[in-house]
Amino acid sequence: MDMLDTKPEATGKREFNRIRNRSAILDAARECFRERGYDNSTIRDIVRRTGLAAGTFYNYFSSKQDIFAALLTDFLSGLNHNLTECRKSANSAEDFVYFAYLALFRATASDPLVYELAHRNDRAIRELFGSDILGLAMLSLEDDVRTAVERGLLPEMDEEYLCAAFFGVGYELSLRLAYRAHDRPADAEAEARNATRFATNLFLKGLEGDMPLP
Repeated sequence: MDMLDTKPEATGKREFNRIRNRSAILDAARECFRERGYDNSTIRDIVRRTGLAAGTFYNYFSSKQDIFAALLTDFLSGLNHNLTECRKSANSAEDFVYFAYLALFRATASDPLVYELAHRNDRAIRELFGSDILGLAMLSLEDDVRTAVERGLLPEMDEEYLCAAFFGVGYELSLRLAYRAHDRPADAEAEARNATRFATNLFLKGLEGDMPLP
């Protein structure tokens, strides 16, 4: 048999095994962090759940912190992609608010454990990314709001307060959503949409203008 004919197949198999092993490690880490907590989980705990040899683990990650970084990077990459698409499609204040919250809540519902971990390990976030997750999210949000105001999608008002209110609602609801989605994964998508409708209705009422002071 011509060896050239088997090379693509062998390469494809190695890539498949690489993806499978990495996924097994990350899945095992999620379960360990959920059950034991990030600080109490060890690499040995994670490896035991994968069925892989201990040496195989170090072909993919050098430490528990590397696993945490991979989980968060996957989560944030997916979220940022969705938010970018939302910004492009927004044609009104309602679109801007609704689709931004929908992107956030869908990401949270699809991987609630990662979202909880991000908020339980702020120090680890700062070490990995040079900032806490709140700071990273706020910088992105401020840019989005500023652009939306310039486009006329949002009314001109105190942008600092506006961002704080927008983020505060999303942050607190996302934490609650993470718990619900974790307890009832079959309802995760429905919960994401319920949270989106609630946040949008709550937030848009504040865009109607200043109320008269008593």
